[in-house]
Amino acid sequence: MDYLDLKHFHIGCAIASVTLFFLRGIWMMSDPEMLDKRWVRTLPHLVDTLLLASALTMVFWSGQYPFQQNWLTAKVVALIIYIALGTVALKRGRNKAIRVCAWVIALLVFTYIVSVAVTKHALVFA
Repeated sequence: MDYLDLKHFHIGCAIASVTLFFLRGIWMMSDPEMLDKRWVRTLPHLVDTLLLASALTMVFWSGQYPFQQNWLTAKVVALIIYIALGTVALKRGRNKAIRVCAWVIALLVFTYIVSVAVTKHALVFA
């Protein structure tokens, strides 16, 4: 596998990850019982593990590291925010309104992460 193949794999994992997050948010609002299914609890973790592994491999192969590249640092910080919001949206939110708000903001943060990845600029909206 070369760098371009790995990059495409990473992009596929990112699409799968956000799709699963989107679906789980829809189910959280409309059919919470779906969240208890074994595959719904397991598959996102598998996809996210592959996403992280491919990201780390690309970092090492490219020699571009967070805290050396501003755009990569922005992606890592945004990823931490996305994960925190995702846990509020799907597990830790006290009520449905808080969970829905966290879910929407998490999706916006994911959009920012993709924008940074595409433009290689931390301030994509400036």
